[in-house]
Amino acid sequence: MILKIIFCFTIFVSVALVSKSEDAIKEEDGVLVLNEKNFDAAIGTNKYLLVEFYAPWCGHCNALAPEYVKVAKELAKKNSAIKLAKVDGTTEPILVVKHGVQGYPTIKFFKENITIDYNGGRTAGEMLAWLEKKLGPPVTQLDSISDAQKFIDSANMSIIGFFKDASSDAAIAYETAAVSRIDVDAIPCGKASDAAILANFKFESDSIILFKKPDDAKVVHRGPFTVDEIDRFVRNNRLPLISEFTHETAGEIFNSDVKNFVLLFVNKTNEADFNALIKEMKTSAKKFKGKAIYVFVDSSYDENERVLEFFGLKKEDCPVIRLIDLKDDMLKYKPNFTDITEANINALVQGVLDGTIKPHFMSQEVPEDWDKKAVKVLVGKNFNQVARDKTKTVLVEFYAPWCGHCKKLEPVWDKLGAEYQKQANIVIAKMDSTANEVEGVNVHSYPTIMLFPAGSDEIIEYEGERNLEGFKKFLDSGGKIQKKKEPAVKEEL
Repeated sequence: MILKIIFCFTIFVSVALVSKSEDAIKEEDGVLVLNEKNFDAAIGTNKYLLVEFYAPWCGHCNALAPEYVKVAKELAKKNSAIKLAKVDGTTEPILVVKHGVQGYPTIKFFKENITIDYNGGRTAGEMLAWLEKKLGPPVTQLDSISDAQKFIDSANMSIIGFFKDASSDAAIAYETAAVSRIDVDAIPCGKASDAAILANFKFESDSIILFKKPDDAKVVHRGPFTVDEIDRFVRNNRLPLISEFTHETAGEIFNSDVKNFVLLFVNKTNEADFNALIKEMKTSAKKFKGKAIYVFVDSSYDENERVLEFFGLKKEDCPVIRLIDLKDDMLKYKPNFTDITEANINALVQGVLDGTIKPHFMSQEVPEDWDKKAVKVLVGKNFNQVARDKTKTVLVEFYAPWCGHCKKLEPVWDKLGAEYQKQANIVIAKMDSTANEVEGVNVHSYPTIMLFPAGSDEIIEYEGERNLEGFKKFLDSGGKIQKKKEPAVKEEL
């Protein structure tokens, strides 16, 4: 599993007078070119606007560009009310922050007063099909019991809002949620107000029902009826009892208010064993519904090797169970059993919920020569002894062996170690964070550099330029001086 990373932007903006020409909206190949000055005007003058936030260096953006132009030209031929626009995120950081852009490319559809995240494909045909659906009514009107039953039977998962008054605030909030928050392609939304339909489904008051065909289940929401609460209801209940982790499903799996995840690492191609283990997981999942989300990771899939590595596992270790808690910082739990049964899984989950099972932190063995070079080698087992030695100031690089940025930093880090080698009260160290973990130290990206000042329990993360001069100023000032890097946005993987 590659953890989803959150990027923080610290931006200082100076205000200057601009000429009207800078506010004008230019076009490139039929696509509007937007910036901070003309963005709101573009939204205000276009009823429907599809906006791509991109970066010139982003490979995915460059691949998307010709398809995006095709869409613009096709819509222009049809005299469509939909316009396409683009924003260079590297030159418009205010817009990036304002619209919650965390990766490139990010595409958003502005439909009247509603913003919808684009979640379709990246060919011209797929984008046109997605737009066509978004122009239609997001909620299907159901006027009979037969209509409602056919609607439920037509999809693996569907939602029906039952409202006695179709114009009530509750009904309007439901339709707004369907437009702006719910993926109606994956979960079709219907609505009904006919008394016979409400009676057939045995509901006397307004309700929203999520029908889940794979689990032969339905989940009911009886309020409150606000857009946020309806969105939360769908997010927390849309997953099946057990989901497969993939690049495509990761966002959906972890976008829940439930923060405990039971992970089964298993070879999916071994069908008999796989089905037996999934059966045990599903039975346990029913017991802890609403308290833990159950997921399996196919260990035979090469792209999941990084996920295995994150948990200190190899393919030959599977099948195996792990549990993670994402409420505050990520905590991992390792069971004391190898036999994967419902009873054992239940005991693990209950123990974590009760606090009787403690988190597991990975560690390699301490190398014999860990302190022989200028840069000291730390692992989980010797970290506290070295980094939290109150008599010394310790600067630690947390790295991954496969990380290109870490490899580029290595000669600089070695030189830094050599410069401070003779200062007994300063230690330059490094730790492979793919194989070692430390309680209270949370590494979310590579490389991460942290300072552990002498005589203090404080941990100061370095956010400056990764060069010798920057590191020395940071160290010599006790972590008080560091030149901030320019805000960055990740390229979508």
